[in-house]
Amino acid sequence: MSPRSLTSAGVVAVVVTAVVVSVAAQGNAPSAGQADKAPPALAPAAAALERAQRNVPTDWKVGRTAWGEPDLQGVWSYATTTPLSLREGQSNALLTPDEIAEEIERRAAQQDSAPSAGNPGTYNEFWWDRGQSVGRASLIIDPEDGRLPPMTPEAQKARAARVAYQREHPADSHLDRSPTDRCIMYHGVPPLPSGYSNTYQIFQTPGLVAILDEEIHHVRLIPLDGRPHLSSNIRRWNGDSRGHWEGDTLVVETKNFNDKTRLRYGGSSNTVAVERFLRVSPDLIDYRYTITDPTVYTRPFTVAIPMPRRDDKLYEYACHEGNYAMVGILSGARADEKAAKPGSK
Repeated sequence: MSPRSLTSAGVVAVVVTAVVVSVAAQGNAPSAGQADKAPPALAPAAAALERAQRNVPTDWKVGRTAWGEPDLQGVWSYATTTPLSLREGQSNALLTPDEIAEEIERRAAQQDSAPSAGNPGTYNEFWWDRGQSVGRASLIIDPEDGRLPPMTPEAQKARAARVAYQREHPADSHLDRSPTDRCIMYHGVPPLPSGYSNTYQIFQTPGLVAILDEEIHHVRLIPLDGRPHLSSNIRRWNGDSRGHWEGDTLVVETKNFNDKTRLRYGGSSNTVAVERFLRVSPDLIDYRYTITDPTVYTRPFTVAIPMPRRDDKLYEYACHEGNYAMVGILSGARADEKAAKPGSK
């Protein structure tokens, strides 16, 4: 994992604040008809823009497939150490190089510290593949304060009830475990970065885009032929995606999630996600998405994650074949129940 993170190290830290400005500079700015649909722009920074564009020819334009669509194919990373929402006391300002370095050191020290008594620990820092900071304090660019919007009262009650139930029933059966524990899904759609396997591979054919997610090797097929979404009676773990082109931007709407999906930023079966993929250089996709779910959040929010190209291959993530942890989790729960019975030693 760790060696792969070197691929993006020279790109992500400086490029994010320049994405929207570089789009205009390369002749790929949204048209007047698209401007009212586009999510908020990232704050420009002249120095970062200059560094990011040094190796991009001034006459560069996104390549085309044999059938004339913008070419997004390749292996792309959405790994980053930047959190989704601001931490308490932070402002959503651009980070200085010193602040980025301090965050990297803090995470490394935390990961390499000795585990607490009785805790077997986890991987040390060498094995993680977190990527780099995007240069901002949070991935959320709208609302402008960089924080998740407040949850609705109903969603707060539902979350509290779910947490209480999980505390009392952590492993009655495999159904009480998360979709990740059960090898069903990991990052979800749209993804939120974690410590490893933050990689998309994009394939294109006429009328169809396929996105392979590295973790649990889920493949999302996205029709581009204008067909409607599946009936709302058909619900999927990763939703139902439909795409279209707005200029050089691939726009993907995903809905019809099932009621068991656990998205990392929250959500429900009513969640609607709209993703935008825009290739702004040979080695970078400007990726962002907007989440709308009035049953969970009081307003939509937009996330922006730059995706640098990787020159490596994806290998199968054989989750089910190595899922010995599930046996251990359920066996441990049965042992705890037995030990809690009156008269047991």
